[in-house]
Amino acid sequence: MQPASFQLSDYQFTKVELDSSFLKNNDINISFDVAGEYSVEQSNFELKFEASARSEGEETRFITAVCVANFSFENVLSLEDVPDYFYQNAIAIVFPYLRAYISLITAQANVRPIILPTLNLSQLTTPLKGNTTTKSN
Repeated sequence: MQPASFQLSDYQFTKVELDSSFLKNNDINISFDVAGEYSVEQSNFELKFEASARSEGEETRFITAVCVANFSFENVLSLEDVPDYFYQNAIAIVFPYLRAYISLITAQANVRPIILPTLNLSQLTTPLKGNTTTKSN
């Protein structure tokens, strides 16, 4: 069998919430949530990547953005065939789009633009693997 290969097919932002009244200071806490769904019939992996931020000391998030990205595979017949390196790479591929989108919408909203730093998100690999299911059509 040839090694698996994948490519980003498309992505879209399915949810964006901004409430600048909760943006209280320059110190923000950023959190991420990831989940995946593999479709055997379509040989497609759907990555749901959510980023949210709250001001230091605040309970309520001032921004949440959810990006859903689809990756197509060659030479993958089941979820078990998805190579381990895919999970980390998929997050690394989608993060710049999410980062740019958050900067864009905060700038367009005429509030202090939020520019997420460049981050090493390799710690999200294990949660993504654990939150991935197989889609049954």
